[in-house]
Amino acid sequence: MLDEFKEDMKEKYEMSDLGLLHHFLGMGIIQTESSIFIHQKKYASSLLDKFGLKECKSVSIPLVATEKLSKEDGSGAADEEKYRKLVGSLLYLTATRPDIMYAASLLARYMHCPTNKHYGTAKRVLRYVKGTLDYGLKYEKGKKAVLIGFCDSDWGGSLEDSKSTSGYAFSFGSGVFSWASVKQHCVALSTAEAEYISASEATAQAIWLRFVLEDFGELQVDATPLQCDNTSAISISKNPVFHQKTKHIDRRYHFIKDALQQGIIDLVYCPTKEQVADIFTKALPKDRFNYLRDKLGVISALDLKGSVEV
Repeated sequence: MLDEFKEDMKEKYEMSDLGLLHHFLGMGIIQTESSIFIHQKKYASSLLDKFGLKECKSVSIPLVATEKLSKEDGSGAADEEKYRKLVGSLLYLTATRPDIMYAASLLARYMHCPTNKHYGTAKRVLRYVKGTLDYGLKYEKGKKAVLIGFCDSDWGGSLEDSKSTSGYAFSFGSGVFSWASVKQHCVALSTAEAEYISASEATAQAIWLRFVLEDFGELQVDATPLQCDNTSAISISKNPVFHQKTKHIDRRYHFIKDALQQGIIDLVYCPTKEQVADIFTKALPKDRFNYLRDKLGVISALDLKGSVEV
């Protein structure tokens, strides 16, 4: 059927068949019989050259789990132009590397008046990238095409304003294809409230993804399961009795209740250990980070069956 489609296209338009896609907008694509692998090894290598870290020693995780960043840390002012270039480059690298999404979004909060500690942390992320140059996202063929979401948050993680960080990820059969790590707009008064806000933000993304998938002919008939590891947040969203306790929460976050009633999403409990979105909300220890990275579908090209040189 694909060959017939190609022939029809050639009859209508002046075009040539260049075969399977290998490169697109700085991304490399490896297609095997069982999977598709997307990476940015060449781009990542160019960043190491650009910022003088080609010969640096690599690290196993992008951020130190016990360290916190703040606007004023007494380390002195860094070169703002260099810092912005480095963080901007890392943000583009997140197109195929969701494992550095939290680190890049955290560093992006300090684009104005960055300190030497911020710049050192950004260079540490690049050192992590050096040790994982051939890593990328793997999508397996033949999996059931069902949209599944994960949402999570930390609580009051920002030292400046005590705001929390929301994180979500969506997969469609295998490997995540949509993810985010964003600072919440208001201060949450409890972990349940922070998780509730995170679930609402993920719901907005789920609704949009369902529209897009429908346009692609992948209509999601059943409600999209949204995995949350906080039972209190699930209760707040499903039980109208809690309305009096949540009146202080911004109105825009309450639309999750309508989405639940209309069968668009289904907020379900997920054990914290299996909460994939946890990697988008905070710096994690090595073992935990590696486990969730694998769950995202981020692997080395060397682990591909029948892979070729990246």
